[in-house]
Amino acid sequence: MPTQNPVHVLAIHNANKVTLFWLTTTVGAVLFVTFQLFFYVNDFVRAQGTAPAITFEPGMLWVFPTFYGSWIVTVLLALIKTRKAQWAVLILGSLLVVLNTLGGVTDGLRDGWYVAFSAVFFITLPGVFAIAASWRHLNRKGTRHADE
Repeated sequence: MPTQNPVHVLAIHNANKVTLFWLTTTVGAVLFVTFQLFFYVNDFVRAQGTAPAITFEPGMLWVFPTFYGSWIVTVLLALIKTRKAQWAVLILGSLLVVLNTLGGVTDGLRDGWYVAFSAVFFITLPGVFAIAASWRHLNRKGTRHADE
């Protein structure tokens, strides 16, 4: 059985690690949205239905699955081992981390500090690690072979 070049094995291992970091951030975004909904329902019940209900026009509802579905696209792109895909992961993932953090902090200013903390803890913290891992992976000499 032929042995693989250690640089090639290291590059594959690091690419998988980058994917795991982005998957963790994706799960964090889903947890944040889930907890945010629980916080809203809890406040609504505590106010005995006197709090204003959040409603959306049917045409606006497509934005949420598209926005949060973009997290899965980031993870799927991270599985592709080309440099173009890794750059796309870094750009799209960073944009999603920033937008989700800003949205969560904005919601936290309106709804309570625990919402802002949840956004930072579940999205920003793993997102910073994912961004750093992506950047390191792109700058590693062992991944130069991944050009199309």
